[in-house]
Amino acid sequence: MRDVTAIILAAGLSRRMGDRNKLLLSVGGVPMIRHMVDVYSAATTRPVLVVTGHDADDVAAALAGSAARTVFNADYANGQPTSVACGLRASNDAGAVLIGLGDQPLLTADDIRALLAAHAAADPQRISIPAMDQRRGNPIVVPDALRSRLLEDPRSPGCKTFTRAHPEHVQFHALTSLGFFADMDTPEAYEALIAGKLEETV
Repeated sequence: MRDVTAIILAAGLSRRMGDRNKLLLSVGGVPMIRHMVDVYSAATTRPVLVVTGHDADDVAAALAGSAARTVFNADYANGQPTSVACGLRASNDAGAVLIGLGDQPLLTADDIRALLAAHAAADPQRISIPAMDQRRGNPIVVPDALRSRLLEDPRSPGCKTFTRAHPEHVQFHALTSLGFFADMDTPEAYEALIAGKLEETV
């Protein structure tokens, strides 16, 4: 199951990183957002959709020449749910969508393939969420039939409120790769990544 549209959320203010935008920090010799697009592109067949906001021009420049297209979320300052809504509205392809974060440098293409396989083997009409020890991870898989449901509440669009209010539409998959659960929000986390110790912070 690789024929999904991947939406990467890359609009946040990156406040906890100080004066640097975490998505533009080097990971494996390229900006982190470019690294994430490459990971998703290796696991899926459609162009990756990146939702931009803060530092949109710099994020777009970091993606030049990649297998991605960008969409600007003018409402990005009001939080991640607005970026999820923006990405869902901009993803015109039919089928499931894969919604992920722009700051998960330990996530691999194999991790994404494992999640997609678990989704296909379970109930493909439910939202699939990786989980470990009661902890939710990212990305998540949203079936086409539920896209519009995530946009019903204009006060709180997106996944977080919907998946908690409607557990009957959700399934969790025991996936233990730390790539699903490790994000990089702070200078300390970036230092740990460079030192090869980000796994220890999860």
